[in-house]
Amino acid sequence: MPSAELTRTDAVTVKRKRERADYRRDSANAILDEALVAHVGIAVDGQPFVIPMAFGRDGDRLILHGSNASRLLRSLGDGQPVCVAVTLLDGVVLARSQFHTSMDYRSVVIVGVPRLLDGVDEKRRAMEALVEHVAPGRADEARPATDAELRQIVAVEIPIDTASVKARTDGVVDELEDLSLPIWAGLVPVRTEFGAPVAAPDLRDGIALPPSVAPYTRP
Repeated sequence: MPSAELTRTDAVTVKRKRERADYRRDSANAILDEALVAHVGIAVDGQPFVIPMAFGRDGDRLILHGSNASRLLRSLGDGQPVCVAVTLLDGVVLARSQFHTSMDYRSVVIVGVPRLLDGVDEKRRAMEALVEHVAPGRADEARPATDAELRQIVAVEIPIDTASVKARTDGVVDELEDLSLPIWAGLVPVRTEFGAPVAAPDLRDGIALPPSVAPYTRP
């Protein structure tokens, strides 16, 4: 069983606004399970790249995959460390001053060395984990990937271990001398809402919405 606490190193220790930091594994998992996009930072031949990617959480590992034709994705498996950031935006904070204009958010930063998932069986489990993350229950509804399809992808796992959580939930924080200014201040909440499912135009008649879609929600 992994520790309830994440591993803290200098790379992930929050230096500024330390009161917003959290190093509990459950806190990180809750954010990861709600999110759909991770930004993956890597360096290739000295050039830094940040790639937005779909991901999946499978226990205490993060799963990423993409086409094996991608030089950037292939570099994820060459033993170099990467940094993964996942952010959920909860509100736009409009303070009376420009200086205190901000956002409420929840975020996770993970650093680690990806492990290349080589075998077809490992890739199949990774594919299922990613599909389940995107839409719980969908892996059992959709056709499984064939061996030929799995040979076309690069899949890696990154341990969810050396990581930190940071969240801002303060709303408006203004200077005392600014409270009397005739300027509106407040919070604009940000919520992710999913619309009604739209069937593919070539869907056969009589196929009902599956449980993974009706309704579609995030944890």
